[in-house]
Amino acid sequence: MNLVNLNLTEAVELVKRGELLAEELVLAYIKHIESLDKQIKAYLTYNFDRALERAREIDQKPAKGKLAGAIIAIKDNIITKGLRTTCASRLLENFIPPYDATVVERLETEDAIIIGKTNLDEFAMGSSTENSAFFPTRNPWDLERVPGGSSGGSAAAVAALEAMAALGSDTGGSVRQPAAFCGVVGLKPTYGRVSRYGLVAFASSLDQIGPLTRTVKDSALLTRVISGFDRRDATSSSEPVPDYVANLDAKLESKKIGVLKESKLKGINKEVAANYFASVEKLKELGFEIKEMSFPSWEYALPCYYVIAPSEASSNLARYDGVRYGLRVEANSLAEMYLKTRTVGFGSEVKRRILLGTFALSSGYYEAYYAKASRARQVITQEFKTAFEKVDFIITPTTPGPAFKLGEIQDPISMYLQDYFTVSASLAGVPAISIPSGFSSDRLPLGLQVIGRPFLEDKLLNFVFLLEKKLEFKNNISETIKYQRKEEE
Repeated sequence: MNLVNLNLTEAVELVKRGELLAEELVLAYIKHIESLDKQIKAYLTYNFDRALERAREIDQKPAKGKLAGAIIAIKDNIITKGLRTTCASRLLENFIPPYDATVVERLETEDAIIIGKTNLDEFAMGSSTENSAFFPTRNPWDLERVPGGSSGGSAAAVAALEAMAALGSDTGGSVRQPAAFCGVVGLKPTYGRVSRYGLVAFASSLDQIGPLTRTVKDSALLTRVISGFDRRDATSSSEPVPDYVANLDAKLESKKIGVLKESKLKGINKEVAANYFASVEKLKELGFEIKEMSFPSWEYALPCYYVIAPSEASSNLARYDGVRYGLRVEANSLAEMYLKTRTVGFGSEVKRRILLGTFALSSGYYEAYYAKASRARQVITQEFKTAFEKVDFIITPTTPGPAFKLGEIQDPISMYLQDYFTVSASLAGVPAISIPSGFSSDRLPLGLQVIGRPFLEDKLLNFVFLLEKKLEFKNNISETIKYQRKEEE
């Protein structure tokens, strides 16, 4: 049996029953990663020695946690004590955090094993993982294509079987979009459901940590562990956390599904549109009531997001000045040191967003841009509330097209359009999940996004668990993968 083919739920059950050692799993993953990651480049930092140490500790424990032996990758903007955290930026290239993020603490409390830190667009700003300061990550289904972003390293690691699951962060779609590109499950929980303590801030009112997994059941198990109130995060919700796994097979009480009118899909890839309509037909076969819906404010969601997110980023990234930690470029004056450090340390996309955000918040422009975008955000949120009075879930494509080639999109606006279907749920703070829904003619994965009511992740997971079975998409990447492993020369 090839141990890396076991999904998270299967592996954990074997370890808990004593039929498999956590150490065996870690050794299998190390071997697999060492043979493969030279081509994929999903990881920035490996944690092999500590992972083996943790596995041996877990194997000695008589009572094991909910995630015993689970091999988890962590996006490199989530703080890990004693393990390098770079945000894929030169500014933090050698930063070693003195504490763990809450989600990391909760994973390790339940005996999960952190195998390494994954690549991302610098400071989580991007949709392709090409903006990493170190190297781009490649899509395991086609090495000439991007894995999506900003959680591209996490999605690629899960798709290429280099981890059972991974944590990413989602600000405007950065878990869901790479999940769609890589053929895995990606969940953005309700804002406040998962603690942001230890997540390096991009846009604080939007950022949310979420899991990338091979199956919906794996997502439910992982989300249950990382969710819940955290006194160290002022935005953390005290809303009770149900047992998502136990509720997966529950009977759906209502079957009203909102779908986009065909006019809302104009301009997107034809195969994505066809896949979406095919998924809607399968819902009809399952007996769901389909309601076509129009969301007028969604036309403004993308510009709204690209005012609010850069504005918050310009404030959050002001702390990287060369004084307290991270990169420092020596200069003749304090002002010159600030300038040189930030000029050398930040990449072009980060600089672009800082400039956009600073402009939107500046005197004379605040009302015209940031304040107006904030009002538009309220309209979008209200639109969701109104929609959920009529339907239980809303489904959309996750992305306008399948994974594009490395270097194919050079225009920033075209890159920002990759978030067209995902930003609305982020602005409204509602939960949304992307599940694999099929393939393009080039054998590239396609994703279906399902949006649910706030804090009802149990209902959302229950629905997509049923849908996952109907779509019959399996991550056959070990059989269908397009690359050939290259022997070292």
